[in-house]
Amino acid sequence: MPKLASYNGKVDSIENIKVSPMSRAFLFSDSVYEVISFYKKKFIDFETHLDRLKHSLNETKISCSIEECKTEIVKLLNESKFEDGYIYYQVSRGVDSIRSHFAEESDCERFGFIEEFSFFNQSPLKVMLVDDIRWQRCDIKSTSLLGNVLQMNDAKSVGCNEILMHKNGELTEGGASNIFFVKNKTIFTPELSPNILPGITRHQVIKIIKDKKLNFEEGSYSIDDLKEASSIWFTSTTKGILGVEEIVNLETKINTECELLEICKNAFVKRYFS
Repeated sequence: MPKLASYNGKVDSIENIKVSPMSRAFLFSDSVYEVISFYKKKFIDFETHLDRLKHSLNETKISCSIEECKTEIVKLLNESKFEDGYIYYQVSRGVDSIRSHFAEESDCERFGFIEEFSFFNQSPLKVMLVDDIRWQRCDIKSTSLLGNVLQMNDAKSVGCNEILMHKNGELTEGGASNIFFVKNKTIFTPELSPNILPGITRHQVIKIIKDKKLNFEEGSYSIDDLKEASSIWFTSTTKGILGVEEIVNLETKINTECELLEICKNAFVKRYFS
């Protein structure tokens, strides 16, 4: 089955999509994106993802109609035969006639594609702890992800499938996810800041934690806190809630069958996949 994609509102096989090499997304990573999951042909937290896309557009001053984006994303899902999966959708500042840091006046450029994906039976994560070398506005969901890419490929070379970043010992987030950990029967997660993306799944997990009246704190946490953690989880659009089985360069005992993790996972599955 050919993979479908959308370019400026036109849906076609991805092999037929042509993007200019003068796209500012290609030349400068001057673009933002969202990854929106769907299950049984229904989007999960669609409006919340659109709100975050609007935030990214506003913060980067890219002029684009969010309603036009919404229409194109819905069209891509409707024209696909996939029941479960996700849509990657990005908006760039446009296409220039010459390469220049100073953008020309042009229409925004919109590109997306749809992937089939199963959200179940994912294996626990093996993680490497790394310095956070990214730029200072990680609250913007920018396509400029070189810091993440470099660190995640270093981790892959030692058998890991995620990273856990810190700035001077203070925990931030994963390479493509937010982090939660359990210590003394309390769930912790780093509070939002310019160094942390406001994850949609993170937000929903916090709502579940509060609905279940579980002990919970948001704040600033260090590597030393992680050493004392009995359980560690990552959350994202495609991971859902996924436990960590090992941090390869940190000595800590991790429980992959933590009761609090199971409570949150079961409630999450019930809310979105039942």
